[in-house]
Amino acid sequence: MKRFITTIKNIFSIPDLRTRILNTLLFLLIFRLGSFVVLPGVDPAALEKKTGGLLGFLDTILGGAFSNASIFGLGIMPYISASIVIQLLTVAVPYFQKMQKDGESGRKRLNQITRILTIGITIPQSITYLTTTIPNEAILVDRFFFTASAVVILTAGTIFCMWLGEKITDKGIGNGISMLIMIGIISRLPGALFQEAINRGTPQALIFVVELIVLFFVVMFVVMLTQAVRRIPVQYAKQVIGNKVYGGQRQYIPLKLNAAGVMPIIFAQSLMFLPSLAASAFAEKSDVAGYIVTVFSDTGSWQYNLSLAVLIVLFTFFYTAISVNPNQIADDMKRNGGFIPGVKPGAQTSEYIDAILSKITLPGSLFLALVAILPGLAIKLGIVREFAYFFGGTSLLIMVGVVLDTLQQIESHLLMRHYEGLMKSGKIKGRSENVAA
Repeated sequence: MKRFITTIKNIFSIPDLRTRILNTLLFLLIFRLGSFVVLPGVDPAALEKKTGGLLGFLDTILGGAFSNASIFGLGIMPYISASIVIQLLTVAVPYFQKMQKDGESGRKRLNQITRILTIGITIPQSITYLTTTIPNEAILVDRFFFTASAVVILTAGTIFCMWLGEKITDKGIGNGISMLIMIGIISRLPGALFQEAINRGTPQALIFVVELIVLFFVVMFVVMLTQAVRRIPVQYAKQVIGNKVYGGQRQYIPLKLNAAGVMPIIFAQSLMFLPSLAASAFAEKSDVAGYIVTVFSDTGSWQYNLSLAVLIVLFTFFYTAISVNPNQIADDMKRNGGFIPGVKPGAQTSEYIDAILSKITLPGSLFLALVAILPGLAIKLGIVREFAYFFGGTSLLIMVGVVLDTLQQIESHLLMRHYEGLMKSGKIKGRSENVAA
């Protein structure tokens, strides 16, 4: 405890770090306050609270702004969708590949295209959001006028959230976009804990304690899944330039066990609503269609969770293949005079890295699928749905990843100023750790 207090004092004794922390807290406070500002012309008391399915998931990610019909009702999600599209284009389209390789200027152009695409995605999403989630009895003005004005407000709210995220990245600590998502998720935790405590009551207080212990171990498992890496040794040849010797040191390529992050879960959950949506048109005429709607509308059914797990495994291999390029890693190593001991540079190095990547992706995808279906299992065991979301899935992976990134940022500030880090031994590794090659 004494060392913890000393570390906190050291953190706030660094002016730049203290300013960044305060800026981050201020921007997060603004984001949370905006989540409670209801769209003009809406009666909050008449709104339907979405607790299940995709809408419940979005409401958890956005910290309640979705079900509150807030001016931040779509939050940062359209920006994330635009970022995913641009990331996929940088793999498939040569024009975007060239921009990605142009360094800082290319990165600025990609960011500008992402912002423009965010507006294009926000407008149709806001129209869908207004027509499907806000009932007519909750609207106090003319429907057409309300829709037109609310689309502008929701689009402006998303752009403002995007600006807040960029400001947190520049003036605060860590990745601002991820920080906004995390604070939305964490804001739901106290209420979920309270609901679960009431649900269990005094007779089942011991069960509630067991649930908290299980949650602790699940979080530890997710931390290990996020931190686990397979290190490939890389030896760099010595070079004599003038009177100095460069290179000769050994570095490592850290291939993550879960290189795809939360993206496979997001893709899989998006597709899981297509069967019930397609079958709903024939539910009244066909018993099979009605069965599909019933099964895939229940996130706790074994059919739903098995299908979700299979999709996550497939998407993990797909997303890892497009995000980690063994050929590029091998070319960069060869260009910089690096080689893997016992492996020839070039094609053999690329095949070696690809083989290792395939071996670690399989267990990583299975572990990721297990984390994704844990909320469904928790619901089946009688845990309140809002609290069950914290037992796994996208919510837990995002929270763990952002916390690790933030701790890594704080530790780097401390070590740069010759203070002790946050840990006595070892090193905190965030998701943004660079590849040695």
